[in-house]
Amino acid sequence: MESMLTTAQAARRLGVKPETIYAYVSRGLLTRTKVNRVSLFAVDEVEALADKARGGITGTTERIRTKLTLLEGDELYYRGRRATDLTAYPVESVAHFLWTGELKDAAFEPIELPDLPDAGTLTDRIRIAVAVAGAHDPLRFDLSPENYVRAAERLIATIVAALPLRQEPAGTSLAARLWVRMSAEPVQEQLLNSALVLLADHDLAVSTLAARVAASARAHLYAVVSAGLGVMEGPYHGMMPTLAYRFLTSAEPDPIAALGERLRSGQGVPGFGHGIYQRKDPRAEFLLAQLRKHGPLPADDIIRAVGHTFPNTDLALAAMAKRFGMPPEAGEVIFSVARVIGWVAHALEEYAEPGLRFRAVGVYTGERP
Repeated sequence: MESMLTTAQAARRLGVKPETIYAYVSRGLLTRTKVNRVSLFAVDEVEALADKARGGITGTTERIRTKLTLLEGDELYYRGRRATDLTAYPVESVAHFLWTGELKDAAFEPIELPDLPDAGTLTDRIRIAVAVAGAHDPLRFDLSPENYVRAAERLIATIVAALPLRQEPAGTSLAARLWVRMSAEPVQEQLLNSALVLLADHDLAVSTLAARVAASARAHLYAVVSAGLGVMEGPYHGMMPTLAYRFLTSAEPDPIAALGERLRSGQGVPGFGHGIYQRKDPRAEFLLAQLRKHGPLPADDIIRAVGHTFPNTDLALAAMAKRFGMPPEAGEVIFSVARVIGWVAHALEEYAEPGLRFRAVGVYTGERP
């Protein structure tokens, strides 16, 4: 027998009362099957009705209301303002804009942490720094917006300070402090500031959803950020800039041959296309234009050859890392530091919602007792 649901299970899946299920049967929307005097309903039929009820969108457990980020017409907006326009402001100010709606001057100062282990990757070091910073914050369970924002400022600065220096410190802005930990070349503060601003948030990306789920359980700041960082470790999300970097490195001797071999093997080309944008990734377009002010990019030959789609931010971050002698995982680090800003903004929104609202209902498809 195909997978079936009981009346109670079908009602939970559709978010209705059991009586409503029988009304659906009488209207011909569902088919009831009797087995040992128990009413059962086909999973596929129930799922189809659920999809229809929410406008045909599949895989969505809840429509999450947010005032933070809009993705529309191949553009990215924060609180109604075009993100590329906001690159003119320090990322610290943009962070406050996402958190509070106020675009104000701010200075993020780190706390002093004990020596962290040198083993592992730079992103390992970020995760350790978050955990240690949380353990050293006696007020971490104070979820008031004022305390949360102050703690977020300190945490982001602490994450950056926990990364090893590649040259002497130069500048006090977040972008300048991060640059000297990513590159030994002269500081390009505005370029890195733009990347941090453009990557700060991107609606309900998977890491952001994880952060919101943690916040719905009233987890504190450090747990929320740890939840987001855990998802960033996946090869389909935070690791993509590193995969794009490795591809650019392998393509240096002969970019077109490397691209052809990649396509011949049936693999996708990392750093191209997007699941939301249709014709361009506005963030990548902006960053690549800024990068070209420093000279031609090794990625340009590949971009011209890949005519069927467009470069995304993974490629832009990889190209930045290649151009300025950054380590292979620099894109992951920049992405993670920036996205903490968005996670904090979404957590602040989520704290104003009913707790534990992300309780998905399992659709049992195993053997029935």
